[in-house]
Amino acid sequence: MGNAVIHVEVLGKDAPGLQQFFSNVFDWKLDTNNPGGYGMTDATDTGVVVGVSSPPEGAPGHVTFYVRVDDIDTTLEKATQAGGSVIMPKFSPGAGAILALVADPEGHVIGLTE
Repeated sequence: MGNAVIHVEVLGKDAPGLQQFFSNVFDWKLDTNNPGGYGMTDATDTGVVVGVSSPPEGAPGHVTFYVRVDDIDTTLEKATQAGGSVIMPKFSPGAGAILALVADPEGHVIGLTE
């Protein structure tokens, strides 16, 4: 089996509006009781954790999916050898998470987590 998609993130200018949209259209229950009101679903409800919120100040909205890998450094190397590029090297946003962002050869951003 290949690496699993474990998180999908939808960021846009009107986070509460997007959260309401996804709740209404897909019957998703978004828990916004965390920093910045980042709305998160429970994977048992949606199949994968979905986060809906605002992008960092000045950044455009986007959709990113995150893939769990055994070793981010190895995966970043494989991605660049395959024609992709590193958008954000390995970092820890806190709570023990380790993340990185890579783009495919056409510029689509994919999140990585160990």
